[in-house]
Amino acid sequence: MQVTSSASVAEPSDNIWLHIGAGSFHRAHQAVYLHHLMEAGDTGWSLALANIRDDMTPLLDALERQGGVYTLETVTPGGVRNYETIRSIKTIVPWDAALLELTSCGAKSATRIISFTVTEGGYYLDHHHRLDSSNPDLAADLQGELNTIYGALTAILRARAAANGGPVTLLNCDNLRHNGERFHDGLLQFLALRGETALQQWVAEHISSPNSMVDRITPRPTEEVRTRVAQACGQADPCALMAESFIQWVIEDNFVAGRPPLEKVGVEMVQSVLPYEEAKIRILNATHSCIAWAGTLVGLNYIHEGCARADIRKMAYDYVTQDVIPCLTPSPLNLAEYRDVVLERFGNPNIQDSNQRVAADGFSKIPGFIVPTLQECIERGVVPHATLVLPALFFLFLQRWAKDELPYVYQDGVFDETATRTMLNSADPVRAYCADPALWGTLAGSLQLEVPLHEALVHVQNWLALQT
Repeated sequence: MQVTSSASVAEPSDNIWLHIGAGSFHRAHQAVYLHHLMEAGDTGWSLALANIRDDMTPLLDALERQGGVYTLETVTPGGVRNYETIRSIKTIVPWDAALLELTSCGAKSATRIISFTVTEGGYYLDHHHRLDSSNPDLAADLQGELNTIYGALTAILRARAAANGGPVTLLNCDNLRHNGERFHDGLLQFLALRGETALQQWVAEHISSPNSMVDRITPRPTEEVRTRVAQACGQADPCALMAESFIQWVIEDNFVAGRPPLEKVGVEMVQSVLPYEEAKIRILNATHSCIAWAGTLVGLNYIHEGCARADIRKMAYDYVTQDVIPCLTPSPLNLAEYRDVVLERFGNPNIQDSNQRVAADGFSKIPGFIVPTLQECIERGVVPHATLVLPALFFLFLQRWAKDELPYVYQDGVFDETATRTMLNSADPVRAYCADPALWGTLAGSLQLEVPLHEALVHVQNWLALQT
């Protein structure tokens, strides 16, 4: 065990990096890189942390009481735990219903980067990568409310333009393919639908939105984590959290208002993020969901429990080996080695990452993580049997949800519960499942999807029958 703490207090920073989304991932990832940069002596940048909704207010209040300081526990696959005091968050932006404090912080000329983690579903994009204006939260924001990242950033950028705050980089830190481009397009669509013509032009001239790829498994904090931190560090920390030891960040080097020298602390600044994000989304993210759905169906609670089972691990291994690697070859990455590292990380019993957390947001993950591999295999004339196991698992998972037989509450930011129940109760629910363009894009309703998915469902159902 190693405990790392710094007694020094950084000098006031000239440049503000505002992050929207006070969940665990930011504090275990982006904030850590900025902390390491400060520890190396570069104190020119500091973080301000905010949230769009009031669900994180207790955490923000606790962080405010601690001056933004908190403890991060990391654990290796071998079980070695280290503890580090993270000091990069210098400003806690209090939540208010009108987001006045957030807007004020974002409008400052000293705020040169605004990043955000709102989950894949928080971008409200359909299979054509257009805004889904039928979503109630997005529809409300189009009328002037502040429920989504688009509504919040519109308020910030309007205030920034009015105050001559200058250019700012908007940095997406979620698992969305081409995340910078797709967010930027979504923002312009949002402004167009709002009739914000002047602000559209200002955004076109003053904003950059780099693509990025982020990676670190970060479970939801538990009381066990806080207890270990108190024992290791000698004091209680209600804001303590834990993550795996692995960490990665790849960013397209396109910052319109300057940036900290992140490459000094291990961030990969590149011209194109594409090969990194494709490997991560298809190999890590999709495999994660596979293990979570399969594990839930057989009564497991944690990702490492599913990864320890040869049958579930084989589902994930075959999906990557048979379908994903051929789709992504050639690649600058060693894809087979990446697959093996991912499975080793998932098998870490010390992470205690819940199936509930990873199984969430399936209606965003099917089209985002899985459908591209299906499409590319079919285009090559290959039936993607191994990949179809994943949506088959999700279909059976949804059936359990509809019967109230899941061991936890399923959380999904974009699915329509009424429509999902209608689909599952239809005369041919599999056909209805395969006909949903929001899930399958151009594959929706095709026999190339429906026939082999039926076969995958039979395969998974037979597997489940052996579990009882």
